[in-house]
Parts: sequence; structure tokens; C-alpha cells
Amino acid sequence: MKNIILIICSILFSLSYLHAQEATDGRDQFTVKVDGLGCPFCAYGLEKKFKEFEGIDDVKIEMETGIFTFSYPATDALTMEKVEAQVDAAGYTAVDVNVLRADGSTEMLAQNTTELTEESEIIEAEFFVAGNCGMCEARIVKAANGIEGVTEANWDKKTKLLMVKFDSSQTTQDDIEKTVAEVGHDTNNHKTSDATYDDLPGCCQYDRSNN
Repeated sequence: MKNIILIICSILFSLSYLHAQEATDGRDQFTVKVDGLGCPFCAYGLEKKFKEFEGIDDVKIEMETGIFTFSYPATDALTMEKVEAQVDAAGYTAVDVNVLRADGSTEMLAQNTTELTEESEIIEAEFFVAGNCGMCEARIVKAANGIEGVTEANWDKKTKLLMVKFDSSQTTQDDIEKTVAEVGHDTNNHKTSDATYDDLPGCCQYDRSNN
């Protein structure tokens, strides 16, 4: 009788373990480095925005590092681009996105894919970009670095100057200014739309009267 009970318990334990393992194996694990999470309210806003993704689970946000992790059903094949867009929609900037797929494969969202050639000519330029804070800095630098041809970008929130190095055979300063303006930050030559400016978080809404 004891042997029968032990066998039944063993079977039930095995089934429980397999079920748990199946649930874990059937989910993709996302790790996102988010810039701009300055307080618990920010973290709450980010989590609330991601709750729009039905099936999200295991949500964790580390305020000190800005690391945001969660799992999502592998069958839904959530893309890194959608994750990045959702972070942007919440008012923050995804600096890095990594995912461990349920099948064991890994993916990373490349922020800069510029490849230099023999015809490449690197130019360094510096120009005004409006902004207020660290969140602005992350957004501006990410936009500039995302341009094919840009090899380096740094924005100083004190001087409001963006320093860029780029391959003149692939892009121009004007293209970089346009792209930065498209994400919400005025330059001397290009202005963001009112709608885009209004969508910026309150701390990022710089004074436009002198721009």
C-alpha cells in the first residue's frame, strides 16, 4: 500500500514539474534597459503601459539600474521593435532590448549598424538641440545613433549641444537634425511638430520661446 502511495505521489510530482517546465519553456524572457525611470510612479506608468500586452507576466523593474524584465507567451512572437515602441509610448527610452526565446535562441536590438567603407569620410559636427534632462539625453542620442552613417553621438544637457561623428558618404548633419526633431527636440534648423512636443513627458517639455 505504501509503495502504491509513493508511486502515485511520484507521478503527481512529475506531472506538476513537467507542467511548470512547459509553462516556463513556452515563454520568451525579455530584458530591457530603460532610461528615465526616476521614481516609483515612473515604474508604475511603464508597467501599466505594458499591461496592454495580454499575456505579459513576471514583470520586474529595478529602479536603481533601470532594468525592466518580463516574460511573454512564445506563441505570440512579440518583437523587440514592438517592445521598444511600447517603452517610447510610455514616455521613456529603451536603451537596450534583449530577449531569450523559448527555443533557447537569443536576440538583441542593434542601436547602430553603421559600416564604414573605403569611401567613408568621418566628419565631426556640433549643433544645438533643445532639451532638459537625462530622459531628453537618452532620446536625442538614441535617435542620432539610430541613423545609418552616425558612428558617435553625445548630448550635453548644460550646453544643449549635440556632438556627432558621421560618415559623410552615408548621411548629413541636416538629416541628423531632422531625425532628432522628429522625436521631439528642436534644432536651429528643424522644429518638431506641436503634437510630438505635447507627447513628451512633462520634464522633457523645454521652453520653446527662444528656439
